[in-house]
Amino acid sequence: MDKVEATATVRDFDPISGSVPATKVEITVSCRNLLDRDTFSKSDPLVVLYTQGVECKQWREFGRTEVIDNTLNPDFVRKFILDYFFEEKQNLRFDVYDIDSKSPDLAKHDFLGQVHCTLGEIVGSPASRLEKSLGFGSFFLGPHLFTPPPPRLSGGIPGKKCGTIVLSAEELIICRQDCATMQFCANKLDKKDFFGKSDPFMVFYRSNEDGTFTICHKTEVVKNTLNPVWQAFSIPVRALCNGDYERTIKAEIYDWDRDGSHDFIGEFTTSYKELCRGQGQSNVYEVMNAKKKLKKKRYINSGTVSLLSFSVESEHTFLDYIKGGTQIHFTVAIDFTASNGNPSQSTSLHYMNPYQMNAYAMALKAVGEIIQDYDSDKMFPALGFGAKLPPDGRVSHEFPLNGNTENPYCNGMEGILEAYHQSLKTVQLYGPTNFSPVVNHVARYAAAVQDGSQYFVLLIITDGVISDMAQTKEAIVNAAKLPMSIIIVGVGQAEFDAMVELDGDDIRISSRGKMAERDIVQFVPFRDYMDRTGNHVLSMARLAKDVLAEIPDQLISYMKSRAIKPSPVPPAYSTGTQPPSNPVHYYI
Repeated sequence: MDKVEATATVRDFDPISGSVPATKVEITVSCRNLLDRDTFSKSDPLVVLYTQGVECKQWREFGRTEVIDNTLNPDFVRKFILDYFFEEKQNLRFDVYDIDSKSPDLAKHDFLGQVHCTLGEIVGSPASRLEKSLGFGSFFLGPHLFTPPPPRLSGGIPGKKCGTIVLSAEELIICRQDCATMQFCANKLDKKDFFGKSDPFMVFYRSNEDGTFTICHKTEVVKNTLNPVWQAFSIPVRALCNGDYERTIKAEIYDWDRDGSHDFIGEFTTSYKELCRGQGQSNVYEVMNAKKKLKKKRYINSGTVSLLSFSVESEHTFLDYIKGGTQIHFTVAIDFTASNGNPSQSTSLHYMNPYQMNAYAMALKAVGEIIQDYDSDKMFPALGFGAKLPPDGRVSHEFPLNGNTENPYCNGMEGILEAYHQSLKTVQLYGPTNFSPVVNHVARYAAAVQDGSQYFVLLIITDGVISDMAQTKEAIVNAAKLPMSIIIVGVGQAEFDAMVELDGDDIRISSRGKMAERDIVQFVPFRDYMDRTGNHVLSMARLAKDVLAEIPDQLISYMKSRAIKPSPVPPAYSTGTQPPSNPVHYYI
């Protein structure tokens, strides 16, 4: 009998090359009340995980759990480790089999059921624990797609319950970001300035495996002193030593000069392991200058540097907040100004082609399908702006797409798309292009819930040059204090220079002399994502990837600014019959 392996083989999950995973998550699998396919005993279940590429949509086997003998309620030991990307829709499929022999060929075993989900669905479920009913539909086996399953595999009897699968996600500890906070002072440093004392600062480097050094932190300059006390600073432990606690850390001390020709005072080396000992004699370092030592026979040192304090704490991650129950609420605002063109004409950006989604629908679906996994009720407000409304033709910059001012919520992405299509038939495209009303609309909701339990994302899809720039800037500066992010997707061929200014990546946005507390806006032009081959699926995946990539850090920055820690994870609850106390596990 083969030994149970604790982790499934890790393969490349990322379908879009060049991505760096935000983190890795470990998926634990259990099943309850499976179909019993064996005559004289219970089933011997195994679960196979398939992942799907963005471009080809082909399912690929990622890994298998072990087989557990004679149980309908297995708790599998073997885990699946996946790279996790918030900004991507990572489709997963779990197939359950009753294993009848040691053959690795799945066609020789009984099919018990199947579940489709996304990795975001698992992570976004309460306590990152998703329970779904197993079903029988189209499923992939080897190079073939079976609909319905062939006779050997057709365990699915219409109306018969196939049991459930329970999927739990846990962020791997090795990916968590510990952060070290430390403070140093120096004593009797060498005097480098002719008319005054030195202006010292420190530069820290981590050593690389090839013997070179990489800069990882620079302190501030303390003016005119040989006994500086530098401010405490925080740095990720990974940046300091890349996880190797005994790796050499080098610190160089310089005398600052205005012209940039800083004078070298000296250096010392330490390690993360040494620093962890904290303040004391072991963390008092002689600052040595090798060139000066060669020249002066009586040279002792160029001063000393002492560690005043040292502490380490784990940085809370995006998944900590999601697992603790933080909900992400998604609102969409669509531009109904006349510059989009007559919706009944094929040249319009709002034209409803029966064979292909327009740019508005594609952008909405690309972003919404990912964010919806983090909202438990899947009900989303959908707004329009820049149109004349029936019956009196008044212009509105904040109207519900479903026509219900009391309840602007739509059920899922399909509900939003349906409301969008219906609005095009009832409103008159007009203008101007005002953003501030929809920004303030979402901000009112965000202002009411600032305890970290909810975070709001507004998607604005627009074709034109913004008309209320000053008011929108003020609205964004005010919203930057709230649990809120804004995504702007520009469609069509207009110039979007004003949107780039709102983005604030290079220069933080300000209004009336007040700077935005955080960068909460991400802008992209839709035309940059149109695939020349006409592959709209890939275009949508790339669009979602870029506009959503900053959301986790923006959420964390809000939580840190308000000192909000993740809520404790709710205790796991039991489902169905408990598994036998000593099940037999093996792997095929």
